[in-house]
Amino acid sequence: MENIKASKIKSIRPETLEFIILYNQLKGRAFNGNAELAEALGFNSPSSITEIIKSRQNIDTEKLRIFKETYASFLAKKDVSSTQTSPAAAASKPYLGIPMYEVTATASGVEVYNDINDSTPIGHMYFPGIEDCDFALPVWGHSMYPYLENGCWVALKIIKDNKILPGEVYYIEWGDYRMYKRLLLTDNADEVLAHSDNTTEMVAGRPKYAPFTIKKEEIKRLCLVKDIHKKHNH
Repeated sequence: MENIKASKIKSIRPETLEFIILYNQLKGRAFNGNAELAEALGFNSPSSITEIIKSRQNIDTEKLRIFKETYASFLAKKDVSSTQTSPAAAASKPYLGIPMYEVTATASGVEVYNDINDSTPIGHMYFPGIEDCDFALPVWGHSMYPYLENGCWVALKIIKDNKILPGEVYYIEWGDYRMYKRLLLTDNADEVLAHSDNTTEMVAGRPKYAPFTIKKEEIKRLCLVKDIHKKHNH
């Protein structure tokens, strides 16, 4: 007998995040509740919508297409305002969120660097509190577990002056690599210590994610982790 229990999904797909964003924008305007939306999209139960919104389940791409088509008139209203250039129109333009880039940012530092500026955003992320962030990236790898889980998305703020707050978690691009690390100061003012939160995994009796130093001058991009969209466990 199959035992069904709500649990976190392995990876929140971009179309699911897009649906969550649009859901929050249109709820109360295009539809009044999950029961109405579930009927419009052909779900058997409103609980299916709840599971997607809570990131317990990914939405099917066909359902997302139906969602966009069903409420196209409401989405089009935002497009019309975006063509206006007056200050009043700009002020009324809805905030669409920060761009999301589907690039591999490993927590273990094994992925070869490529500039996200050469990539096309796959969507936008918006949750209250991330308005001052610049972009969002996924997490791949386990070195920053449990603070950053493999597959979650993080909202990042670029630190232009490269000033580091000791103990905070950053996304860094340095040398030929990209990674998430908790940065600590060392006795050498020209270096920082890249520390991993996952200290339990061992290889041949040694920490799999041992700390190491990075020269500050080698850091190409420094971004503070401001918000984490984790997968739900319940």
